Parts: sequence; C-alpha cells; structure tokens
Amino acid sequence: MTTEKAAANGTGKPPPTSEDVARTLRARIESGALEEGRSLPTQMALVAEFGVKRGVIRQALRRLQDDGLLTEVTRGAPPRIAARSAARRVESAADERPQETMVALRPRITAAFEAGHVRIDALCLTAESLTAAIGEQRLRVQDRSVTPDGVRVRVLLPNRDIDLAFPRSVGTEDTHPEEGDLVHRRWLQQRNAHGTVLRDHLTGMRNQGVDVEVEFRALPFTPPVKLYLLNNSEALFAFYTVAMREVEIGHRSVEMHDVLGDKSPLFSFEADETRVHRDKAFVTEAQAWFDALWETIATPLALESAPG
Repeated sequence: MTTEKAAANGTGKPPPTSEDVARTLRARIESGALEEGRSLPTQMALVAEFGVKRGVIRQALRRLQDDGLLTEVTRGAPPRIAARSAARRVESAADERPQETMVALRPRITAAFEAGHVRIDALCLTAESLTAAIGEQRLRVQDRSVTPDGVRVRVLLPNRDIDLAFPRSVGTEDTHPEEGDLVHRRWLQQRNAHGTVLRDHLTGMRNQGVDVEVEFRALPFTPPVKLYLLNNSEALFAFYTVAMREVEIGHRSVEMHDVLGDKSPLFSFEADETRVHRDKAFVTEAQAWFDALWETIATPLALESAPG
C-alpha cells in the first residue's frame, strides 16, 4: 500500500480490505447492533464510513450474503439483515463434522422420507449403506410413521464385467489368477445381494399404497467416490479410501486392496437459501453429473446371481 493511499484514508494506515469491512459488519450483526430485518446503510454511506472504494464494499456485502447474514444484496436498495435463525443455521453448518457413512446416511434418508414425493439417486460400489437406511424407511412406511405418495430411486453400480480398480487381489494375474477371480466374485455377490434387498425394501412399500419406481444401471468404471442425492435438495459425498487387508474367501486367506465404504466420512451439501452459494452449486452440479452418467454411458443392470 502506498503512502499516498494510506494518507488519503485519513488515519495513516492502509484502508480496510473487503474482509476487514465484512468482519466489522458481521460483528455488528451478531451483536444485534444491526437488527434482523432492517436494512444496512447505503453503499455510499459505507464508502464514507470506511474510506474505501465502492467495489470493496460490494465484495464485503457478497461475503456476508454468502455467509447467510444478508439478503436482497443487489445494486439497488440496501440489503437487509437476515433472520437470526438463518444465520445460526449457517454458523452451525460451519461447525458440522463429517460422520461415517453408516452413521450419517440414515438420518438424512429419514428426513428425505418426510417429503410427499421422495427422490433418491445414488452412485456407489455395492449399495450396502443405502440398503440399510432404506430398510428402516420400509418399517416407517409400514407403521404409517411416514406416508409418502411416491418414491423414486435410481442407483448406479459398477458393471460386473469390468476390471475393478478395487476391490482386487494384491497378487498379479500371472502369479495368483485364481485370487483375482475370488475377489471379483465376492464383490459381485455383495453388489447383487445388497441391490436385491434394496429393491425388495422399496417394492415392499407398494403394499402401503406408495407409488414406487426403482431402477439400477451399470457403469463401465470403478467409482472413486460415493454420492447420494436426496430430493433435489441435498448431496452427500464421500471418498472411497483404498487400503490393503486380508480376508477369508472360500476357506482361503486372500490379500486384497479394498475399501470400507460404510466407514467413509460423508460430507453434506444442501441447496438451502441459508447455505452458502457453493453448497447450492455443488448440489446442482452433482445432480447434473449423475443425470449425465445415467443418460449416456450407464447401461441397464440386472441383479443376477454371480456364476457358481
């Protein structure tokens, strides 16, 4: 910062940055000095108060809007202070910590089933976690704890015939070809078993008058992540972390590169007006990505039994 610019501010110090301005206004909002529902001072008034250019004020206001503290940020009238409940939701969201998939997915699926029309899209390796969560919802539908009119579920799983990146035997095809076959058969049995149970849970809801659609399609690659999209409003995302472990398959000990999907930390992104813009953008883009896979390279999948 030049001496001339510092002197122009009248303080002998460099003028505030947009982050400095946002921090000051945030403190006033959180203390109640700026009351919810009231308008901020005009941009020109803020320019005069902070001794900065108008562009700095605009950047500061956008920061506060992204944090859920301001609404109606436009070039026209001054923005308003968001309701405190909305601000608290953003603050609590920032403090959220991802939990293991099996722990985190169930309450989110439970919340999704409160809707009249439930839509769930999932991309995963075997659908084990989703199957467990949907099983609980089948019981809720049976005892009329929830009464959705319709449930639509689409699931993307790896194709049975591809060379999986994981799980796979540590041994090479040349030295241990039979181990690779054992590992692949084990995964295929798990994929088909979990998928079949998931389908049964969903179709069983029809007995309570729920309009159910469930479809599986196969991908020509091993998904490095898992993704759950709930009611076009939430995306749950987790990385598959590969590790080496030893398992018993057909009375034989096999070393394999595998993942424990139910242990993967699940991150939540919500397309909610009180969330930051990137959350809403992530949900939108994740849904578009899933739809593109579904409509282009995914193929119909029949949950047939693995060959004996």
